[in-house]
Amino acid sequence: ERCSPWHFRFDAHADMRLAALVEVLRADTSLKKVYLIGQDYSFGQHVVKQAKAMIEAKRPDIEIVGSELHPLGRIKDFLPYAAKIQASGAQAVLTGNWGNDLTLLVKAMREVGGTPKFYTFYGNALGVPAAIGEAGVDSVLAVAEWHPNVGGAASDAFYGAFVKRFPDPKDDYVHLRMNVMIEMLVQAIERAGSVEAGAIANALSGAKFETFGLKAQAGVMRAGDHQYQQPLVVSVMDRRGAPGVKVDVEGS
Repeated sequence: ERCSPWHFRFDAHADMRLAALVEVLRADTSLKKVYLIGQDYSFGQHVVKQAKAMIEAKRPDIEIVGSELHPLGRIKDFLPYAAKIQASGAQAVLTGNWGNDLTLLVKAMREVGGTPKFYTFYGNALGVPAAIGEAGVDSVLAVAEWHPNVGGAASDAFYGAFVKRFPDPKDDYVHLRMNVMIEMLVQAIERAGSVEAGAIANALSGAKFETFGLKAQAGVMRAGDHQYQQPLVVSVMDRRGAPGVKVDVEGS
């Protein structure tokens, strides 16, 4: 009842992304201790709170050995946090952190000799893979709607065309949801036969879209709240050339 009919969200919302991460975490039967950490603002607070609830529901045998929030974008030295995580015995860290708050945390963890897996929202986001580098191999996981190494001819062609147009590694900022948003908007305008906002909104509400023309990648703009529902993929950082890793990210 508080939704604006003019708002359409093409990214998976926080609980959707979190559900995908926790599903992968749940399947790791060797995992017994998890540490939750986030930035101290609405999003970070929500992720930490909901992660605790989801883990307790999916894997009640897992012990939450730490749960804390830190100032947003102001921490320059994460070593104290890394030391605390190390001392807790955590085998995994779940975080909604992004930017320097993520890269510095992962690097600090490696500095103290810790090797937990990082379940992240934005380990694949602009600037993060290149900054983390070797510290993220086999340890940093990220959730998104797509990744260049998911495979398939149409996927490869889409990414290849992007790289050809933007060859500089620092411009390697390609998220499929941005493309889907524009494609679905175009289709809605064509169905409406108009550029009037109300007609476009009506055409977009409840609309379906097949990414790369694949039914397995089909999504729908849910009419009830204009939240796009789509498959999500959880990826883990690895070296280019490893099985299934044809391309790198940001020249890293």
